[in-house]
Amino acid sequence: MGNRPSRYAQALAWLDQHIIKRLYTERVRRVILQSLPFWFASLLTGLCAVGYEELFVWAEHASFAWIQSQPMLVFLLTPVAFVVSWLLVAKLAPAARGSGIPQVMAGIELSNPVHHNRISYLLSLRVAFVKVLSSVTLLIGGGVIGREGPTIQISAAIFRAINRLQPAGWPQLSRQIALVTGGAAGLAAAFNTPLGGIVFVVEELTQTHITRFRTAVFSAVIIAGMTAQAIQGPYLYLGFPKVTASTGWALGIVVLVAMFCGFAGAVLAKTLLWLNAYRRRFTTFTQQLGWVAGCGLVLAGLAFWVGTDAVGTGKPIINRLLFQNDHQAAWYLFPVRFIGMALSYSSGAAGGIFATSLSAGAILGDALAQLLDVTPSDTNLVILVSMVSFLTGVVRSPFTAAILVLEMTDRHSAIFQLLLGGLMAQGAASLVDPVSFYEHLKTGFVRETIAQSGPIDLGKKSKAG
Repeated sequence: MGNRPSRYAQALAWLDQHIIKRLYTERVRRVILQSLPFWFASLLTGLCAVGYEELFVWAEHASFAWIQSQPMLVFLLTPVAFVVSWLLVAKLAPAARGSGIPQVMAGIELSNPVHHNRISYLLSLRVAFVKVLSSVTLLIGGGVIGREGPTIQISAAIFRAINRLQPAGWPQLSRQIALVTGGAAGLAAAFNTPLGGIVFVVEELTQTHITRFRTAVFSAVIIAGMTAQAIQGPYLYLGFPKVTASTGWALGIVVLVAMFCGFAGAVLAKTLLWLNAYRRRFTTFTQQLGWVAGCGLVLAGLAFWVGTDAVGTGKPIINRLLFQNDHQAAWYLFPVRFIGMALSYSSGAAGGIFATSLSAGAILGDALAQLLDVTPSDTNLVILVSMVSFLTGVVRSPFTAAILVLEMTDRHSAIFQLLLGGLMAQGAASLVDPVSFYEHLKTGFVRETIAQSGPIDLGKKSKAG
């Protein structure tokens, strides 16, 4: 195709020439030209997030159905699903493995004139497609994964692709802002949490001052979120649990539970890092195949023993604990889910840890509430704080975790307890590792991307990152 502009670029050029130039002053025109591609990318992100969620719901239900009807099949289908999911990533797009958030962080760091032509290794539409295919396959087989981190990587890939397709001469936002904005839009659409998307950008994705990209982030979050809402309605991810925002002595329990769950989340992150490092010892295809199949076989044994609670995102477990007064989760459910997350993530396939960390925190919080003899009226608050705290222990983003859970449940009366839990969890997690899980992985992806010796992406001339 050479340098011939795409049909997308031709359509934008026609729109500018025949409509925008005739209706607006030059100053307003430049703002519109700069924003229009991002609005379009936000719309696509909302649509993709909804479609991905529907696929995930279908895959999880299919997994539950065959496990309940033919439990012996787990010893065949789960290892096969693990192997197929891993092969899709290993052969087609190695950067599609795992969560997706460290890849976006690495892409933002590499958004400079020196390395920007390597970002396609991390954030291309090919990577996004493999991400969806691998994660859905793993979930059908019983993988303990979520879709929120993958949605963020997919969204950043969409924003990058749209940003590169703009017609020559158009005022453009930088590559870095495109990725940051895409990440925020992806999280907002995935959880229906617009404030969570904004806070996530400030806390996790970038150290740049927010004034550089606030308008782009705000508009992308609004458009992506409203697109998802237009299709699914103004839903809450977890509904309206009954919560009593207690104070006084109950705050002591909140602090104790938060520190314990934050510590446990950090232990999970450390375990995932250790397993990833251990897995690198296997250099031959046969060794790697054996590792992945072995992970699937161990998870199959857990699923056969425990049932559907051992697999999937864990969202049904959260709903049961919060809304059905079922505060009697089996003592072994937390270690089973912990092991399932470790096995699924270390398989090398695609899949996130946001939703599964929230469910692990809910299970652990329920157990602690029973152990500490918390009153039934305070148990839901302890569970929500535990969700915030465990997620904070894993990803080290206490404000993002608190705002996410707040928006998922619309329990604004508990905002101070949730924020307190996040801060306490952050301190306890730092005792395990002062560096966050995503920072560790981001560093590895940066090195891996720079080391690539394949053909360089020559899509656009260099521009300020």
